[in-house]
Amino acid sequence: MTRTVARAIVDALKELDVHHVFGVVGDALNPLTDAIRTTDGVDWVGCRHEEAAAFAAGAQAQLSGRLGVCMGTVGPGSVHLLNGLYDAAKSHAPVLAICGQVPLAEMGTDYFQEVDNEQLFRDVAVYRATVTSPQQMPRMLESAVRAAISQGGVAVLTVPGDLGDQEIEDDRPARFALDRPVTRPDDPALAEAAQLVNAGSKTTLLVGQGAREAREEVLRLAELLSAPMVLTLKAKEGFEHENPYQVGQTGLIGNPAASHALDQCDTLLMLGTDFPYTDWYPTDCKVVQIDTRGEHLGRRVPVDAGLAGDVGATLRALLPQLKAVSDRSHLDDSRSRFDSWTESQYKLADPRHDRRWTGKLRALVDNRDHDIRPEALAACVERHADDDAVFTADTGMATVWLSRFVTMRGTRRLLGSFNLGSMANAMPQALGAQLWAPDRQVVAFCGDGGLSMLLGDLMTIKTYRLPVKLVVFDNRRLGMVKLEQEQAGLPEFGTELDNPDFAAVATALGLTGIRVTEPSALDDAVRQAFDTPGPVLLDVLTNPQEIAVPGKPTVSQGWGFAIAKVKETLTSDGG
Repeated sequence: MTRTVARAIVDALKELDVHHVFGVVGDALNPLTDAIRTTDGVDWVGCRHEEAAAFAAGAQAQLSGRLGVCMGTVGPGSVHLLNGLYDAAKSHAPVLAICGQVPLAEMGTDYFQEVDNEQLFRDVAVYRATVTSPQQMPRMLESAVRAAISQGGVAVLTVPGDLGDQEIEDDRPARFALDRPVTRPDDPALAEAAQLVNAGSKTTLLVGQGAREAREEVLRLAELLSAPMVLTLKAKEGFEHENPYQVGQTGLIGNPAASHALDQCDTLLMLGTDFPYTDWYPTDCKVVQIDTRGEHLGRRVPVDAGLAGDVGATLRALLPQLKAVSDRSHLDDSRSRFDSWTESQYKLADPRHDRRWTGKLRALVDNRDHDIRPEALAACVERHADDDAVFTADTGMATVWLSRFVTMRGTRRLLGSFNLGSMANAMPQALGAQLWAPDRQVVAFCGDGGLSMLLGDLMTIKTYRLPVKLVVFDNRRLGMVKLEQEQAGLPEFGTELDNPDFAAVATALGLTGIRVTEPSALDDAVRQAFDTPGPVLLDVLTNPQEIAVPGKPTVSQGWGFAIAKVKETLTSDGG
């Protein structure tokens, strides 16, 4: 029996264990969406914006390690997919985007809604092609999927609207060879790296997401070398819990202990990370880097030994060649600093903080309206969230508070736009996560700016009855931009947001909305949000003047902030 192009594509998606296809319907996609309609086990998730669809598909790909799928129809739909696909690409998430196109005979004529997808997706996709004949299927689909999965990236398959219903003569099922090879460096490279590590006495590990599957080997390495472990944000979910070596994050969201561990080491061992912020790397030490992607070696900081290979396989070969370090002073000092910093942070997160005399003095400077401190909100969510919760975080201050106060204990997972740094990712990623794990708690740390950017897809959450818990840090600001302006000595400008009552908006859309304005009501409100069945939006008015001090603040940052505050005061006084 012959099949159509659309039927062959959807049958292949089912074979690939794809359960959800995210998108917005349109005439060029009609053959495909109709094939989904008549296929058990593959569900169409109609979003209100294609960008949300791409974020949701990317979230599923990152959580499952399998192919995520989204669709957009002709030019506008394809353009709308682009930001979410960039996020997937920079997160190395395998995503297939199927784009409807104008009829084949009209391509190249500047037809209504026509966009050149070959050009549009040139920078974002590891594979892009347009189906111009049924005879190209299923080979072209196989190539797209293999590229997305083997390279960890986005594949774009464009299907003209008049091809989806055409029949395929070669009606064989699609075949996919999807196993990824596990590689390690050769023995001479390992011996050279071992010699460098053994020559040092104070080693620090910088661990990224690429080491997630090698947790056991990384912990053995830290124990053997008495090495503190600095985690990138994306490594939190794999290495933060039950880890006596970790000292948190570095960079602008980091802490003094992590900065100390990096600055005081004589050997830096980078494991599965492409941490981009070069200012935060140590400058006077030997550097050994292990990464599956050879192009990452030495990209951020010069390396003395670069090992291209799987972190787990490489460490299993390297560990027997390393000498144990008995002096634990570097590790113990870093851990002591980390414990002290953590204790000070949780004092600030106590809702009663501003009622104590030290808190009252601080509030006179940075919280005169006695708004809820965002640290208190993040810490409260940490207390009440499940041990297997999936967290998503908007880029900006919401990510800062999650990184500092939410521990990835148990089997918790974490998603964010940590490479692209897009706004508006947390809510649509939570949408995809909840469909991926319907029985797990999904908590989105939403900035008010990010949430309002894709607010329409709250209706998608309502339509599909997804029990997502949306925690809104409502500081009426683009908070990270405000902080960046002030650190540069500029008064804040263009960052203020004229927000609605987000809880009331959620209620009007059919979700449960809860609004919190008093610190004393915070704990009960968070508990209520988690205990309430179905989707809940928790709108918490947080302090817009809160400052997230980086792990290694500079004099210029402090001076710039002081100058900015003077300018803001003069402006508010009419000067």
